[in-house]
This record gives sequence, structure tokens and C-alpha cells, in this order.
Amino acid sequence: MGCIRDAILDALENLTADELKKFKLKLLSVPLRDGYGRIPRGALLAMDAVDLTDKLVSYYLEAYGAELTALVLREMGMQQTAEQLQMTCKGSGATPAVIKALPQTAAMPALHFVDQHRAALIARVTDVDGVLDALYGKVLSEEQYQAVRAETTNPAKMRKLFSFAPAWNLTCKDMLLQALRDSQPFLVVDLEQS
Repeated sequence: MGCIRDAILDALENLTADELKKFKLKLLSVPLRDGYGRIPRGALLAMDAVDLTDKLVSYYLEAYGAELTALVLREMGMQQTAEQLQMTCKGSGATPAVIKALPQTAAMPALHFVDQHRAALIARVTDVDGVLDALYGKVLSEEQYQAVRAETTNPAKMRKLFSFAPAWNLTCKDMLLQALRDSQPFLVVDLEQS
């Protein structure tokens, strides 16, 4: 992990200021996989390459973030840059091309449960407040807790919660899974069997 993030950053840092601006505008219009939301336009337009890389990885995780970056670069007519990004990712062991070839419901065995089922958890968790209460003070700071609670719908709350996940270690993800098991046991069982 980290190699893909670096590859995305390298691709974005090689863009001119105008190309980076065009990249961000195209990113607002490309079709996304089910379960993924758009980075808010207001935040997106002010970002430099480093901030944009962090936002892509936090919103879409590394593999899909790289795939999405390559897609936008291709739409801009920058096939060589997109190809270079994919070749760098291929060397890291997790290629966007391989992930794209899998059915969208396929789970990567190396991923943690909460990463594998991100889209389903965003769509299906109904007791987000119970999950937040279990994570408060252990995984989530007061500021993060309040930021998630400020969202108006359960999917928006879960999406906001997942925006903090790139900074989590395995223990934090395990605590989220346990909170989900406690508050939504039937959902977790259903996802484990899918």
C-alpha cells in the first residue's frame, strides 16, 4: 500500500496547471461505480495535486482511485500518462485493469470486510448513530464524530465515516466491524454470505 497513492500523485504532479484544472472538472462528470459519491465541487476546485491525491484515495480507496484517475486522463486525451499510471500500479500488485475486469460485487480477499463491502455498508446501514457511539473516543475524535453526525442521511453519514478510514489501521477497522455486528447483525451476516 502507498505505491498506488504515489503513482496517482506522480501522474497528477506531471499535469500543467490548466491540465490539472481540466482533470478536476472532468472528475466531476465521469460515471462512478455504484456506492461511490462525488468529491464536492467546492472542495475539489481549490486542491493541488497532493490534496487531490489524498481526496481520491480517501473517497475511492487506492485501487479504484487509480482506475478513476486513469479514466479521467484518457478522457482528456492523455493516454500515455494513463498507461504509465496503470503500469506503475501493475508493478505494485493491485492493478486498476484487474480490478476493472472483476465483477463489481467481487471482493478482494486481501481487503478487510469493511473495505470489501464499502458500497453495501453505505447503502444499507440504518443505525449509523449506534455505530458512531461505539467508535467515539476509540476510533473517532470528537470532531470526526460531530462531522459524521452532521450529515443528514444514513448513506451520507456512512460515506463521511468512510472518508476517515484511510488513516485507520486494522484494529480500527476491526472495531468498526464489531460495532456493525452489535448494531446490525443481520446485515453483517448477509454480507459475509454474499
